[in-house]
Amino acid sequence: MKDALQLCINRLKDELHSLSRDIWSRPELAGEETHAHDRLVRFFSQGQKWTVESRYKLPTAFRASWGPVGGREGEQGLNVGFLCEYDALPGIGHACGHNLIAEVGAAAALGLQAALENQTELPVPVKVTVLGTPAEEDIGGKIDLMKAGAFTDMDLVFMAHPAQQDASFLPCFMFHRVSVKYHGKASHASAYPWEGVNALDAAVLAYNNISALRQQLKPEWRLHGIIKHGGEKPNIIPAYTELQFYLRTPLVEDLCVLKAKAEACFRAAAVATGCQVEMTYPSHAYHNILPNVTLANLYENNGKALGIQFPEQPANFSGSTDFGNVSFTVPGIHPFFYICTDAFNHTEEYTEAAGAEEAQLFTLRTAKALAMTAVDVVCCPDLLRQVREDFRLAKLKQDR
Repeated sequence: MKDALQLCINRLKDELHSLSRDIWSRPELAGEETHAHDRLVRFFSQGQKWTVESRYKLPTAFRASWGPVGGREGEQGLNVGFLCEYDALPGIGHACGHNLIAEVGAAAALGLQAALENQTELPVPVKVTVLGTPAEEDIGGKIDLMKAGAFTDMDLVFMAHPAQQDASFLPCFMFHRVSVKYHGKASHASAYPWEGVNALDAAVLAYNNISALRQQLKPEWRLHGIIKHGGEKPNIIPAYTELQFYLRTPLVEDLCVLKAKAEACFRAAAVATGCQVEMTYPSHAYHNILPNVTLANLYENNGKALGIQFPEQPANFSGSTDFGNVSFTVPGIHPFFYICTDAFNHTEEYTEAAGAEEAQLFTLRTAKALAMTAVDVVCCPDLLRQVREDFRLAKLKQDR
C-alpha cells in the first residue's frame, strides 16, 4: 500500500507542481481566495472519482471526498481528513508557503486513495476527505468551519506546514488579535492646538507602553503590532488613530494574563491624553496545537524511510495556527517541513522559495510521509486506539 501511494504521487508530480505554482502565482488574501478555491475544485473534479462541494460552508472553502472502501457493509468506518490552506500575505504573497500546504494536502489524499482503492480486507471502511480551509492568516477559517460542523464526521486530520526544518511537532502559540482605536478631537495643529485632543499621542504612548512592558514579559511570550492609522494631515490634530497588536503565549492561562497587561497599557495612554479608547478582538483566538505522540512517531518513522532527517532538538516555533483549534476537536498531526531554503517565513526570500522547483522534492516527500502515516493507522486498530488515547490524555493535561 505504501509503495502504491508513492507511485501515485510520483506519477502526478507535474500536475501537483502546476497546482501549487498556479496558486503561488496568484496570491490572494484571507477570505478572498477565489482563484485558489476554483483551481482546487477543478483539480479534484477531474476523473469524477471524488465528490466535490465548492463553497463549502464558507465562500472560499471546499470539500472533496472519496470512498468509503473496505470493511464490512454497515460497519462504522473512518473518515481521514487532509487540510489545504491557500491564502497569502499582503504585499509579499505566499511568504508562508500556503501554496505548498495545499499541494501536500492534495498529494497525500490522492496517495491514500491509491493505497486504499483496491483493498478489500481493511479492518473498517475508510473514507478520505480533503477540506479546503481559507483565511488562516487573518480570520481563522478552520474555526468558522468547525462551528459550521465541517469536522464533526472526521476521525483524523493531517496537514503539514513549510518551515526551516523537518519536525513531526513544534509547539505553536496561543494567539489573539486586538484592535485598539483612540478617539480624540481635531483642531488646527498650529493655530489653536489647545482645542484638540490628540489621538496620535495616545497611539504613540500606547506603543511605547507596550515596548516598556516587553522587558517584564516571560521569554516565550510575544506582543507585537503596528499603528494602522495615524491621522490625516500634519496640520490637523488627529481625532482618530488605530493600532493592531498580536498577543501570543504557549498556554491559555498565559494569554489571559498577557491580555490584561496589554489592555492596561492601552487604557493608560487614553487617560494620559484625554482620549476615548475602544478595544475589540476582531477574530477568533487560535489555540496551541495538542501533540499526538503516536502520530508523531509514525510520521517520523515513515519520514526517515523516505530520507527525511529530523533534528534531535528541533528549534522552537513562535507562530500560531487555527489548526490548533482543530487539534482540540479531532486527533491529528501538523508536522513542519524544510523546502530547500534558509530563509525565514514571512519574508520575500521565502516567497521565492515557496514557488521554486527545488521545493518540490521536499513537499512531495512530506505528502508521502503523511499518507503513509494514515495507512499505518487505518490498517491497525491498535494504533488507532493509541492515537485516540494520546488525544484524550493531551486534552486532559491541557485542562489541568
